[in-house]
Amino acid sequence: MDTILLMGYPNVGKSVIFNALTGAYVVVSNYPGTTVAVDRGKTEISGKKVEIIDTPGMYSLLPITEEERVARDILLNENPSLIINVLDAKNIDRMLHLTLQLIETGLPTIAVLNMIDEAEEEGMQFDFMALEEALGIPVIPTAATKGEGLKELDKAITTTLNRGLAPGRKVRYSKEIEEAAIKIEDLLEGDYPISKRSIALFLLQGESTIEAMVSEKNKKVFTKAKEIAEEVRDSYARPLDYVVANSRQNQIDKLAERAVRAEGERPLDLKEKISRAMIRPSTGIPILISVIIGLYLLVGVFGAGELVDFIEGTLFEGHINPRVDGFLEENVPWDPVRGIIGGEFGIVTLGLRYAVAIIFPIVGIFFLAFSILEDTGYLPRLSLLIDRVFKKIGLSGRAVIPMTLGLGCDTMGTLVTRTLETKKERILATLLLALAIPCSAQLGVIFGILSRSVLALFTWAMVIFVVMLFIGWLGSTLIPGGKPQFFMELPPLRVPKLSNVLVKTYTRMIWYFKEVLPLFVIASVLLWLGDITGVFVHLVNWLAPLMGGLGLPGSAAPVFIYGFFRRDYGAAGLYDISGTLTMAQLTVAAVTLTLFIPCIAQVMMMYKERGKKVTLGIIAFIFPFAFFVGFLLNIVLSALGVLV
Repeated sequence: MDTILLMGYPNVGKSVIFNALTGAYVVVSNYPGTTVAVDRGKTEISGKKVEIIDTPGMYSLLPITEEERVARDILLNENPSLIINVLDAKNIDRMLHLTLQLIETGLPTIAVLNMIDEAEEEGMQFDFMALEEALGIPVIPTAATKGEGLKELDKAITTTLNRGLAPGRKVRYSKEIEEAAIKIEDLLEGDYPISKRSIALFLLQGESTIEAMVSEKNKKVFTKAKEIAEEVRDSYARPLDYVVANSRQNQIDKLAERAVRAEGERPLDLKEKISRAMIRPSTGIPILISVIIGLYLLVGVFGAGELVDFIEGTLFEGHINPRVDGFLEENVPWDPVRGIIGGEFGIVTLGLRYAVAIIFPIVGIFFLAFSILEDTGYLPRLSLLIDRVFKKIGLSGRAVIPMTLGLGCDTMGTLVTRTLETKKERILATLLLALAIPCSAQLGVIFGILSRSVLALFTWAMVIFVVMLFIGWLGSTLIPGGKPQFFMELPPLRVPKLSNVLVKTYTRMIWYFKEVLPLFVIASVLLWLGDITGVFVHLVNWLAPLMGGLGLPGSAAPVFIYGFFRRDYGAAGLYDISGTLTMAQLTVAAVTLTLFIPCIAQVMMMYKERGKKVTLGIIAFIFPFAFFVGFLLNIVLSALGVLV
């Protein structure tokens, strides 16, 4: 079976083309040895069975991030019959760098010039024949979201798989680099997954994976090749990867001059004006506040208010729980058995009620809102806007991705910190996710609980925000490491397609429900065991003095115990007792619970990603710090006499 790789920059429409080619026959799994998800699909093209792999977005075959490493490793390990390089037509001059690198691999390559409709709307015109002649590979214009150009792509794939393709045109480098590349090519023995010229260029630039590959084949050859590479590097004042990239850019400039024309500078359309407004602080911050208010109304008021009130109050409290308890009372004579199913800690009356009635509707509404924001193209613009703030706490705008994912699930966000470039960034992001980023269910429940008072919600948000900035700044000062760099391609703003939003929301809800339901059942069983053995009572009594310091009654102690099992479990517990607390007590409890020790799943992920020393250090800091902040907030609110 032939293998086809989809490769290109992030946000160029690879996934749309992948879905169009594969349909529903898709398998999503982590690439071996990594936490990066890769989509694989099998399909038939002109009667020929093929496997298509949608590789993670990448800017270069010289990887920096984990996604780029995975994409490059797929290229080296999967023995592809064809590469489909997807480019954003509007930014072709930047994206051709990767195209030229792919051509140098010697593997059959097709360039797909996607979003051609948007490029033409901006006044760009393309001479596709000139592009094909200059690159030496087929160039297929597409507007994938509209289905335009996909039939032509099918034909090009069929032709290439049946007949093969001659290698594309070479980039010519300086005399010193060309001579060194030829010398290294002559040294290389045996077969490689890509062309020997490409291997030689990687060795000249000191790419570690290729160095290890060559060294493993023949240590002596690698030693000689390394000597040649070091000699060439010493002859240039700048790093060789810069020199090589500059040579490619010179060829790209000539190509663009010949094959791409623009109608001069066009007036900004409405989408571009909105896009720029989202990035500029003076307008971007009010837009961000508006988005947050929209989330508050949708998730906090409607999701955590109307939906939860109906499902939890009307269905569970009004019908399901009383009937379950009544049935157990009449038919089950053993108290322990009745306690594990119904009662205070029962699987149905507590575990299922929390998961189905409180968490599931809130998460569903949050995922719906998140999918809308994702499909509009707002999140990359938020990254650029926040980059200025994040730089002050040792992070780049790229960190907004794990942070935003953390709003869905902090365990997932911790996993995605792998994509950050430096160890310092990864530790800082892990700390802030554990401390100050509430998961979707926790966030939604807190919105719902505090929605009765704008001041309470504002107080909670400001305390968490200030804590995040302060701890981030402190961490960036104490943790060694340089300042992070950041760049990102901006996809165009779009009106979300309803079907895409609903499919994404449905998929995420099913995934979350499959993950959360078993854990809530397990947590209920553990709490039941703790109750019948007396361990739970001892934990509650141990936490009682801390509750007093926060100005909370002893009945709030179980909430923090629940929170250790899962953040959303603790949030649901707080929702359960919210009617017995004042607004000031709810605000203090919400702040402390948000800052409290992360759930077991997140602790395990921290241990896996950052190691024992960092994980224990974060937990040892967070536990007392959370109660210290709650203690101070209780004093301030009591002194001011607000939120009573």
